[in-house]
Amino acid sequence: MRYIGNEHTRVAVFDDVTDLDRCRELLGELDSALHDQGAVLLRGLPADLELFDEITRLVGGSPLEYTERSTPRSEVQGAIYTSTEYPPDQSIPMHNESSYSENWPRLLFLLCAVPAESGGATPVADSRAVYRALPADVRERFARGVVYTRSFRQGLGLSWQEAFQTDDPAAVEKYCTEHGQSFEWTDEGLRTSHHRPAWQVEPRTGDTVWFNQAHLFHATSLEPDVLEALLSLYAEEDLPRHAYYGDGSPIERADLDAVRKVYDEVSFAFPWETGDVMIVNNMLVAHGRQPFTGTRRTLVSMTD
Repeated sequence: MRYIGNEHTRVAVFDDVTDLDRCRELLGELDSALHDQGAVLLRGLPADLELFDEITRLVGGSPLEYTERSTPRSEVQGAIYTSTEYPPDQSIPMHNESSYSENWPRLLFLLCAVPAESGGATPVADSRAVYRALPADVRERFARGVVYTRSFRQGLGLSWQEAFQTDDPAAVEKYCTEHGQSFEWTDEGLRTSHHRPAWQVEPRTGDTVWFNQAHLFHATSLEPDVLEALLSLYAEEDLPRHAYYGDGSPIERADLDAVRKVYDEVSFAFPWETGDVMIVNNMLVAHGRQPFTGTRRTLVSMTD
């Protein structure tokens, strides 16, 4: 085992991992690394879906379905999905998977099936380091938590049917009620609101981790011209996604900029190689995506 990274974020690398038997031999070391560094990279495997699924089950148990979706993905096989299908010239901000929800995975598994011609790295950031590096006054304001709002309407972002993976309004209402969300049916579709904490404590390590997507959900994550166009058509509460402090008050732009700045300072990226499998402790490590050119195919599975 060796390490790559920077002073804030380290990834444990296991080279020459060629098959499932070798993964099985490394289980103890993988488990330790996932709770020390928070991310491990297996290098030397073939880009094989069946093997990827076997590794997921060996290390993490039964895979999870992608529920309460916020970004477009396609199912590839079973509970293996494409990574977020955003245009290649766009970056994806750093985030902990589904931290806007009560239904988030503990482990993420990412397979590099085809690396990009250029760019396309998946940067990672230690969420403990992010929490520590944030100014105390920013953390104090986020002590109220985060309220995530979503407005589902035809032709703008994901539909509620795609987000909740059902065509049954009653099933959506049941899901929201069971997962602490308020909801309102409108003439245009559905609005939801969900109060979540801004940070969590990782149960095994006892570490406090920055664990939210306020900077990603907030309307300022959009390109300025896109946001301007949306606000010319819709009220703030009708935007596809938005975020507020936990008491419902507007989040200060400076606080969001501080969060983004810390992610930039803490994160680390490496170039993908075909067959690479990265396993991420979703509480301890956030991830994102850099813009790319050419064909890029990264697949994802998740476990609790």
